[in-house]
Amino acid sequence: MALMITHECINCDVCEPECPNEAISLGPEVYVIDPARCTECVGHFDEPQCALLCPVSCIPVDPAHVESREALWQKYLRLHTTKLEN
Repeated sequence: MALMITHECINCDVCEPECPNEAISLGPEVYVIDPARCTECVGHFDEPQCALLCPVSCIPVDPAHVESREALWQKYLRLHTTKLEN
């Protein structure tokens, strides 16, 4: 599953630099998470760093992007193999 940032976001900028997959960016109103890049930190950490550090707890699982841990691992491999090749 990818994560999402809700409208409770206060734009504190804590999450964006912590994302190892560069999946978080500033949207029109609040930060957003690109589900194609979010692995919930699988391959990097035991738990999602953005959700762990969020001071207002506005980063839940995105029900529109349900993925197994294996699918998240495959996404991690795809993202980081491509990065190493470039």
